[in-house]
Amino acid sequence: MTDPDFSYRDETGHFIRWSVQHRHAHGLTCGAVRWTGPQGTIDSEKRWADAWRLLNDNALPTADRVAGLLLILYAQKISAVSQLTVDDVDITGETVGITFGTSPVILPTPLAALVRELVATRHGKAKIGTPDNVPWLFPGGQPGRPLSDSQPGIRLHKIGIRPQQDRSTALFTLAAELPAAILARMLGIHIQVAVQWQKASAGDWAAYAADVSRRNSWPDPSGSGT
Repeated sequence: MTDPDFSYRDETGHFIRWSVQHRHAHGLTCGAVRWTGPQGTIDSEKRWADAWRLLNDNALPTADRVAGLLLILYAQKISAVSQLTVDDVDITGETVGITFGTSPVILPTPLAALVRELVATRHGKAKIGTPDNVPWLFPGGQPGRPLSDSQPGIRLHKIGIRPQQDRSTALFTLAAELPAAILARMLGIHIQVAVQWQKASAGDWAAYAADVSRRNSWPDPSGSGT
C-alpha cells in the first residue's frame, strides 16, 4: 500500500480492518476517513455538458472519451476505470454491456459505439501492431500493464473534465433515482457507500418494495387499455 502505483487502496483498507475485527490478523492498522457527504458542488448542468462534449467531440482520443463517460454517467472511480479489461465488456450483436459490479450495464448506443471502437483499436505506448493479446481496456506504457491510476485523471483534466466533481454529481443523481442495493450491484460500490449517497441525495427508498407490490397493472404503451 506504500507503492505510489498501488491499486484498490480503499478496498484493501476495508479488508485489513475486517481482518483485524474478525481476529484473522493482528497488529495491523489502516486509517479510515469518515464520510461527511459529497465534496464540492453538485452541478448537473456541467455533468451533462461534459457528457455531451465527450459523446460528440471526435477530435478527442477515444480512450479519453470512454474513460470520461464511464466516470460521468456511471460514477466510476478513475482507479476502477484504469483496471477494466476486455473481458469486462460483452458485445453481443448490437448490444454492448460492461460490468462494473455484479450486474452488467447495457450501454446506450452512442457510448456503445465508442466502446466498440476502443476495444478494436486500444494500444499503449509499449504496444505495436494489433491489440489482440492486450487484456486491458486502457493499456499503459509498460508491456502487460494498464494505465496507472493517475493517468486517466491527468488526461481528463487536460481536456477540462474534473473527475472528482463529475463523479460526485453522478453518484448524487443516481442515488436519488435508484435503490441503494441496485446502485451497489450496478456500479460495483459497497452497499454502505450506496446507502450514504442515497441519504445525502434525500432519495427515500424505504417504501420502494411496498410501492411496487401495490402496482396492480402497468400502462399499456399501445393505448388499448389491455
